[in-house]
Amino acid sequence: MTTNHTHFLKLLKRETERIDSLGIAKRQENIIEKFGDEKNPHAIIDGKPFLIANSNDYLGLRHHPIVKKSEIEASEKYGAGPGAVRFISGSLKIYRDLEKRLAQFHGRDDAMIFSSGFAANLAALYCLCKGISRDALVTSDVLVISDELNHRSIIDGIRLANLPKEQRKIFSHLDADDLKNILEESSGTRERVIVVTDGVFSMLGELQNLKEIREVIDQCQHLYPLGITLMVDDCHGVGISGKTGRGTEEIFDTQADVLVGTLGKALGSDGGYIVADQTIIDYLRESSATYIYSNNISPGSAGAALAAINIVDSPEGKKLLESSRANTEYFQEKLKQSSFSLAAPSTHPIQPVLIGDTQKTKKLVDGFYDHGILVTNISYPVVPKGRDEIRIQISATHTTDDIEKIVRTFQNCQ
Repeated sequence: MTTNHTHFLKLLKRETERIDSLGIAKRQENIIEKFGDEKNPHAIIDGKPFLIANSNDYLGLRHHPIVKKSEIEASEKYGAGPGAVRFISGSLKIYRDLEKRLAQFHGRDDAMIFSSGFAANLAALYCLCKGISRDALVTSDVLVISDELNHRSIIDGIRLANLPKEQRKIFSHLDADDLKNILEESSGTRERVIVVTDGVFSMLGELQNLKEIREVIDQCQHLYPLGITLMVDDCHGVGISGKTGRGTEEIFDTQADVLVGTLGKALGSDGGYIVADQTIIDYLRESSATYIYSNNISPGSAGAALAAINIVDSPEGKKLLESSRANTEYFQEKLKQSSFSLAAPSTHPIQPVLIGDTQKTKKLVDGFYDHGILVTNISYPVVPKGRDEIRIQISATHTTDDIEKIVRTFQNCQ
């Protein structure tokens, strides 16, 4: 017997079939059985080794022996999991040690860790946009202004706040002048403003010029009774960008009021975090649902992240950062000698190679797989139509042979 629920399941099936027909499905994931024992470990899939060129592990720290040893030691000391949320069962010392180290690393009063960077963005945007209880004193008379290419977690955080349309505006990508125009035109309409942007834009590896953004904000602060708050998601910048890995803040010599980072990319572990002054962190600890009502990262992940930060902040970390920059420049040099080009200029390890056509992009990815290299196609709606790309992600542990093989495979598979 056919039920109404069966009709609903048919609708879902038709939607997944539509996605499959466009060649943009994401659920067919490669199952990695283990990793090799090279300096830059290959992924083993169906017994075959694959060079990894699509990982956010920009420094190779997830395989670093000290990071793995620290994960094991923390798990042995504190257990495999947190046991419960922190306000119920208490906060493990490893969490506070990590938060203090993150605050020190970024030059802030305090930090708080979340299960993911996505959860951190949801929490920060919702809580800073709206009071979460009937008695909350945080005014929701706020204007949120977001870069047009911000990450999905920022978009969803703004949606979650459920602000009226007139309290949500978008400024043109990387355009500080457009941001200034919006701030000036909106003067007198709201008590306060939140300007939110990615530090590094993950699809193209572009950097937001935070110095220009901060200058605009400083010029317009007086237009709003409660001022303007700058929030930056620097998940792709932390650990890899800047002379010492402090991210886009270091590159542009400026600070956000609220900085969101991740432990799961350049730092090789797992989880997200926010750093800010003590007042903001105290408020977010009392109001963030994804912090209060959700388990934290595992103690092992915290131990691994703590070790990774210490490595980045050491002579070894400096060498890894130098290797990352050299490898990125070498990839660009070799790519210029091919028939391919970047979709946008990028000094970041994210190197977006423009293909343009969805089916051609998918075919190239399959060709790379046949040649023993893992790469990822980025297609509409993640990027605009006609801007399909293969996002190469360069690691500090890639060899020159690895990079030459990646570029050569583009030529061989076209």
